[in-house]
Amino acid sequence: MNLIRRTLSSLAVAALVVGTAIAQQTPPKPVPVPRPAVPEAPVPPPPDVDGKSWVLMDYATGQVLASKEPDMRVEPASITKVMTDYVVSAEIANGKIHMADPVNISENAWRSGGAGTDGSTSFLKLNSQVPLKDLLYGMIIQSGNDAAIALAEHTAGSETAFANLMNAYAKQLGMTNSNFQNASGYPIANHYSTARDIALLSRALIHDFPEDYAISAVKDFEWNGIKQHNRNLLLWRDNTVDGIKTGHTAAAGFCLAASAKQGDSRMIAIVMGASNEKARADAALALMNYGFRFYETHKLYDGNKPLATPKLWKGQSNQLPLGVADNVLVTVKRGDYDKLKATMDVPATLIAPFTKGQQVGTLRVTLDGQPVQNVPLVALADAPQAGFFGRLWDSIMLWFHSDKKPDEKK
Repeated sequence: MNLIRRTLSSLAVAALVVGTAIAQQTPPKPVPVPRPAVPEAPVPPPPDVDGKSWVLMDYATGQVLASKEPDMRVEPASITKVMTDYVVSAEIANGKIHMADPVNISENAWRSGGAGTDGSTSFLKLNSQVPLKDLLYGMIIQSGNDAAIALAEHTAGSETAFANLMNAYAKQLGMTNSNFQNASGYPIANHYSTARDIALLSRALIHDFPEDYAISAVKDFEWNGIKQHNRNLLLWRDNTVDGIKTGHTAAAGFCLAASAKQGDSRMIAIVMGASNEKARADAALALMNYGFRFYETHKLYDGNKPLATPKLWKGQSNQLPLGVADNVLVTVKRGDYDKLKATMDVPATLIAPFTKGQQVGTLRVTLDGQPVQNVPLVALADAPQAGFFGRLWDSIMLWFHSDKKPDEKK
């Protein structure tokens, strides 16, 4: 009987061990089912929109993503007022004029841009005084020609002098194909700009004077008991749009400088010479949506961080840290980021002294062999000369470093 019990007990232990062993076994992993490869999403060409010329620009980088006749000189009509706005904002920032200044409405402003004309007006009263801030609102929102002329006269003493100021600022901004003769955009000989130049100007206005730029998002403004709506239809159609300015004359056609922001991205679309008011709005919105959908911006390098430390001759230090002054951003079609290539052009022999911020070379970013960005490589620190014996020693060593005797900096 005891033998039977022991046998049964042994069988129970064995069964428990076997059961435990079975329980601890890892079940077989399921065999993954191969998934079909997802094809790379193609990027279509830009939309064929209404307009004699147009530009789509990425705000962050200033790159022109798509264009049609971007450098064709055209009449800018009231898009001119973006330049007037920029000049007035710059002069305010420089302390030359002030938002609270009372501005006299001269006979010239009243007669050339007032209610008696066939152009857009803020209905300013002759010989009245209007705060400069209200004139800015009237010019930007109502597109008042009288407001633009009054601002020009207050800023520079006369509209002619103001036009010279407009051209001086345009030159600073790199607007190489623009010439302004008045502040309002009223048709006159030798008054012209281009879609590319207006895009450069728009980007500068947004960047340099964001508070003044915000006025262009205001939908209506009332002065002298007359309420007028902003002529930019996109402010009502898309809440990401926050500017910039419309323009129209019989010769110029329907023009629109527009900008919209989605997340961290901002696009600028300039449409010149569209066939009607709706067409210019449709064109600008289609271009900006194309940019948001099919392009992306990447940061390649941080500003003020060394990208290279080449050998420095005749300096107190043996190396010169080189980098870029600001972050390097590039905007490319979605899927093209891995195709970017960057090279640095730096002289083979660097001889002290160098000062911090001095350009030493160029960082070149290309895509499929085409230039995307060319950025100055600058010295990130001062690099003074070594003493007499240090320079003498490096002069000797340079004979062995190069077959040609280097030019020595005195």
